[in-house]
Amino acid sequence: MKTDLKPKYKRIVLKLSGEALAGDKGFGLDEEIIAGVVDQLIRVHDMGVEIGIVIGGGNFWRGRQGTSMDRTTADHMGMLATVINSLALQDAIEQKGVPTRVQTALNMVSVAEPFILRKALRHFELGRIVIFACGTGNPYCSTDTGAALRACEINADILLLAKNVDGIYDDDPKTNPDAKKIDRITHMEVINRGLKAMDTTAITMCMDNDVPVLAFALSEKDAIVRAIAGEQTGTLITNEN
Repeated sequence: MKTDLKPKYKRIVLKLSGEALAGDKGFGLDEEIIAGVVDQLIRVHDMGVEIGIVIGGGNFWRGRQGTSMDRTTADHMGMLATVINSLALQDAIEQKGVPTRVQTALNMVSVAEPFILRKALRHFELGRIVIFACGTGNPYCSTDTGAALRACEINADILLLAKNVDGIYDDDPKTNPDAKKIDRITHMEVINRGLKAMDTTAITMCMDNDVPVLAFALSEKDAIVRAIAGEQTGTLITNEN
């Protein structure tokens, strides 16, 4: 499937929350949601964009759920949840005819490749989508940090942060009806104002390596395609005012 839209970015990392893949069910995988995401990814791929994807695991397990559990164990369980989501998305994409590879930060060679930067770059050269699972492979690190790390490593043009809200607000829009959406902001402002766009480690890493971040609502029609085309959507975080 071809599209008339022209991409603004050549290589991107898309961060999807696990909860987004669960849809209204809140747990597990919603096939309709996955199909909608995959259709957009195929369109973006056909635009010639090199796509890396990082998925959270919150639709199955979040490390902070294990309140009475050792934090390292709980976080490793969360990493395994991201592999379930990554394999599901890989299968859905490949059913549409686009070759895809899952690379994991933890070794599990029976189901996926280990993350090797040069292999990932080679996959991009060959027109494959690469899904990066297990976050950074370390406990105490979120999948936001994993996405920021991979974006820096592969020299992505932008990190796309697909959220359940349409951008970043100056306050929590769920509790404050007067909260105002921010169209553009710097990484440093996000940190200084304590805005909950992504965790501080991730936003600092993007700032230090000059990786812009676009936070937008996955639920909006053609949100991923429009973001790749450079349309004004969501909130853009850059090092420039």
